[in-house]
Amino acid sequence: MKIISWNVNGIRACLKKGMLDFLEAEKPDIFCVQETKAHREQVEMTDIEFGFESSVWSEAQKKGYSGTASFFLEEPSSTDVIIGEERFDTEGRFVVSDHKDFLLYNIYYPNGAASDERHFFKMDFLDMLYKHLKEKLEEGREIIVVGDYNIAHSEIDIHDPVRLNGTSGFKPEEREWMDRFFDLGFVDTFRHFHPQETDRYSWWSYRAGARERNKGWRIDYMSVSPGLVSRLKSADILKDVMGSDHCPLVLELKSS
Repeated sequence: MKIISWNVNGIRACLKKGMLDFLEAEKPDIFCVQETKAHREQVEMTDIEFGFESSVWSEAQKKGYSGTASFFLEEPSSTDVIIGEERFDTEGRFVVSDHKDFLLYNIYYPNGAASDERHFFKMDFLDMLYKHLKEKLEEGREIIVVGDYNIAHSEIDIHDPVRLNGTSGFKPEEREWMDRFFDLGFVDTFRHFHPQETDRYSWWSYRAGARERNKGWRIDYMSVSPGLVSRLKSADILKDVMGSDHCPLVLELKSS
């Protein structure tokens, strides 16, 4: 099974920059998109035209903002677009799909850079998510969490850790949350296969030629719970794929 996750920074814009050609070449079983910036009716394509049998879209109340969507070759047994707390659910940040042997969480985590209020919103979101995932693990479910986490976990995951220390997305409290998340047993699949690889990022600012100079951040992840580690086949960052200020991630799992 191949799963691809990509913050497309506007799905309509990304479609104009070759997204369908990318999907045709990669042929994922599941495609998880963050920051669609669109409601489903604003994208005049069928699931079949995207190359999938079905899709689920989670839409923000505010048009042109946030949004997630998951596309499936094989329809999941159930899906949801809410976690249960209205202030987070109204921003279109979740698509949760049940694939029987695992739950797949496609999540667009909040960005806390705009204001102190949004930073505290982000930290509340992280606290809620931690408790939710912990409960699901305690119920015996295996879980995959993909998406734009909006956090660079370690110094190796950011191009200038000294200068950017304390910046939103690299604040101590955000990085500590990542520690707690991985302490639950979740495995960062990219680091599982590339433990010490440097200069591997998933997001670059549009400013000052950051991507050309590889002045990036690794803030997108595909994490799995302990029971899925034996099924890991490969995981990578597709840094050369254009179309967004983020690049796609790919994860391949062996059959159960």
